[in-house]
Amino acid sequence: MTEKGSKSARSVFVLFVSLLLTLFFACASFAETGKGEKQYSRLSKVSKSAEGSETFYTLNTFGRLLDWDKAEEKEFEGYVRHLSIAKPKGQFEKDNIYLLRNVDSELLVIMLPKDIKMIADDADSVYAGLAGMVKNKMSFKAGVISAVVNGEECLFTRFTEKPKTIVLFTIFKIAIVLMLFFIMLGMGLTLTLKDFALVFKKPGGMLIGAALQWGFMPLFAMLLGKLLGFYEYFPFIYVGMILVAVSPGGVTSNLMTHLGKGDLALSISLTSFSTVLSLVLTPLLLAFYCSNVPEVTIPAKLITVTIVVLVIIPLSSGMAIRSKWKNFAERSVKFFSILGVISLVFIIVAGLLMGGDYFADTDRYGLLFYGMLFVMTSVGMLAGIFIPKLFGISNYQSRALSLETGLRNTSLSMAIAILIQDLMGDFYSAMFFTSAIFGLGMFFAGGISIALFKTILPLDDKDKEAVEGAVTEQT
Repeated sequence: MTEKGSKSARSVFVLFVSLLLTLFFACASFAETGKGEKQYSRLSKVSKSAEGSETFYTLNTFGRLLDWDKAEEKEFEGYVRHLSIAKPKGQFEKDNIYLLRNVDSELLVIMLPKDIKMIADDADSVYAGLAGMVKNKMSFKAGVISAVVNGEECLFTRFTEKPKTIVLFTIFKIAIVLMLFFIMLGMGLTLTLKDFALVFKKPGGMLIGAALQWGFMPLFAMLLGKLLGFYEYFPFIYVGMILVAVSPGGVTSNLMTHLGKGDLALSISLTSFSTVLSLVLTPLLLAFYCSNVPEVTIPAKLITVTIVVLVIIPLSSGMAIRSKWKNFAERSVKFFSILGVISLVFIIVAGLLMGGDYFADTDRYGLLFYGMLFVMTSVGMLAGIFIPKLFGISNYQSRALSLETGLRNTSLSMAIAILIQDLMGDFYSAMFFTSAIFGLGMFFAGGISIALFKTILPLDDKDKEAVEGAVTEQT
């Protein structure tokens, strides 16, 4: 590294240490957990205990005794949540409770109809299909009334009209899943078994890259989450941090490596290698780093199935198509690349349009939150710059390793977050929002890193020839 590069590296290091200290002192700005979240957390915990059935029955029947003529009629958007006890008693009102979180983060107990058949999908009732409503953001017209139950103030609600699905939100969720599936299929169309053979041809870069991705990043996310208080105050943001960190690299790192004139072959092979490893390491490491988080249980089986269906199957299908119909695969790559870009743009725009209640929650998602995610991806890329240099890895390969470490497959982490949030009791969908904002921020951090490469990781003549050869091959 040149003297100029050393000075720049020291400047970058000082900058990020300063930012870390700023975030550390900002911890004092954490607000107390909201009342709605506390109630939901308590009910979620109760559902796993012996008193769950009695608590659910009390709340479900108490609402019917209220004077609903005095209820306040409201229109609002929100999310239905469903809790069920661990050991069913065989009576619906003792086994289940339906709750509603509005966009103001208030928790309301949904007053169920006397005839439980009225919540069936084909029922002629405003409650028809209640169980399916947990999947979407809904628009409600309902009566709301406050009452004290066992010394605690509770909000009860009764639908006055059938809730309506917010179509954009539904399309948004479907788009994320489809985007991930088609991106992984497109990645498979570019791969052959020889791409995985790079593990043996360039063992140094591959092994260090894997260690950075699966060793350094989760460990750093855990330390940062605990240092800044997310582990204690906002556990599902912490889980979201770990989820991002234990996701494999994605096609974004390949694109950035190409733009940053790094070792593209190494980047593609490492992305492919880490994607296969994610089948085991993502659920394993997520469970390991989140095992002591209060009231959080990681559904490892569901995560594994999600990775198989949305990652491994399309990836292997794409490779199979390429091995049999190479020309078709090569012609299709451009289509899937464009499809991926269009899907990503749609998801970002749709997320911004629908995320008003997230962005308005500045106590939870304030400067500390956004700064933490920027530090997380940036420090990952810095580690990918400096740690490989300790092992004599060339600047050409270090550029690829830097981007592979800091940039994650947030499409996968968002898809997993959506699928497991209700099962885990993620009241605010914090895992999803953490993954989404990380996905946006990593583009900016990646651009900054690429700009610094020329100074910190200058290429020699041999590296420049390799870059020109890779460009020619891609062309």
